[in-house]
Amino acid sequence: MTALDLSSPVAVVGTGTMGQGIAQVALVAGHPVRLYDAVPGRAREAADAIGARLDRLVEKDRLTAADRDAARARLLPADAIAELADCSLVVEAVLERLDVKQDLFRELEGVVSEDCLLATNTSSLSVTAVAGVLAQPGRFVGLHFFNPAPLLPLVEVVSGFATDVTSATRAYETARAWGKTPVACADTPGFIVNRIARPFYAEAFAVHEAQGADPATIDAVLRECGGFRMGAFELTDLIGQDVNESVTHSVWRSFFHDVRFTPSLAQRRLVESGRLGRKSGHGWYDYAEDADRDGPHTAEPAAPPSHVVVEGDLGPAAELLPLIREAGIAVREEEEDHGTRLVLPSGGQLALADGQTSVEFRDVVYFDLALDYRRATRIALSASQDTAPRTLLEAVGLFQALGKDVSVIGDVPGMIVARTVARIVDLAHDAVAKGVATEEDIDTAMRLGVNYPLGPFEWSRRLGRNWAYALLDDLHLRDPSGRYAPSLALYRHAYASDKRRGGTS
Repeated sequence: MTALDLSSPVAVVGTGTMGQGIAQVALVAGHPVRLYDAVPGRAREAADAIGARLDRLVEKDRLTAADRDAARARLLPADAIAELADCSLVVEAVLERLDVKQDLFRELEGVVSEDCLLATNTSSLSVTAVAGVLAQPGRFVGLHFFNPAPLLPLVEVVSGFATDVTSATRAYETARAWGKTPVACADTPGFIVNRIARPFYAEAFAVHEAQGADPATIDAVLRECGGFRMGAFELTDLIGQDVNESVTHSVWRSFFHDVRFTPSLAQRRLVESGRLGRKSGHGWYDYAEDADRDGPHTAEPAAPPSHVVVEGDLGPAAELLPLIREAGIAVREEEEDHGTRLVLPSGGQLALADGQTSVEFRDVVYFDLALDYRRATRIALSASQDTAPRTLLEAVGLFQALGKDVSVIGDVPGMIVARTVARIVDLAHDAVAKGVATEEDIDTAMRLGVNYPLGPFEWSRRLGRNWAYALLDDLHLRDPSGRYAPSLALYRHAYASDKRRGGTS
């Protein structure tokens, strides 16, 4: 099954920001496009707005004047839904309410031909449920574009329970012909991106609720250490706290209140107070022109240690060793059958975040996972009230000698980046095991849909097969609510690697 022929008319129902964006994508690709909105006059207003955007593309040399004029000629507002009768694809982008969408598609089914492909752009509702009222649910798919649709490349092509393979394939190939990067997924709460991205927000909020660090520090660590483009607090302020919380609640309810997707009480209070982010002028941050926004906590300068002793294999943090040597700090390596740590001159230890807490040990400072320790500009450290002050100062001085800003946070198991990445990796493995999508499509979706620096499986391969399981297992022992319990899929992944190395059954 190939993509729709460019001569085939495409209709978009709903002319808000997303509907206009989808219409522009289909129009620029070469299709005749019909715009329909239930509110009289809205379709013509949307057509004018799309025309203005095409003008701007010409001004930026992204579209020729001739192509713009041809596109405008193909764009037709519709005054009645009956005018969509000859369309080969109808994409809906109306209110996110199941009854509204079902009523719309019931009406469309009585208007369009039997071979017309019907699609919803829903981000939170079940594709299967929307199609459940149709006489021909096999031709119904989800086409989840990301906002702004003309700019963001990802499209999740969602197959409902009754979707025919031919319909899903046609939708997939059409999205690709429009210049998009489609990924195929089953109809599951949150699809790929909104399902697997939940820990990025949830763990940041959890660290804040536990008084581990303030929003500005957590955001800085996620960006400057974890390699994420934006921190969780600034990103949800941009999205809108009400919108982000609504998606979280939708996924949580759809998974029958699975504790892994539990919403944040701190975010609930933010929404209740009307602090919705940039659009309201205040969210986690204050966006008033004269607002005095606090920056991340950054430790005062400290002297570097004269030397460090490496015990065991530092695993994902092994790239620290050449950096330490380059900074002129002596490194002595000792083989150890257990543990992976740096011993400081004070006798205190420095260890990569592993899901345990500093207070459990005599004198340990934890440091967070980094996407790239050489390029990272900030490192987070955690210590307990029992950690010797000299040990913490030596740890701060060590990373400062490597050219890093240092943020000292509370004694939070798994810290910030490490626990976030481990949970993302776990949900990704769980999704593949349950037939949601392939590893390749999940990595593509998370890189393109939310701009992650690596896909979950790319991260998993880089960190080692056992890393995420071991960290979450330790976290689960300290928080037995089930929130951090590793999935069976991740357990099997870790166990298989042990078995290949000769482990016992």
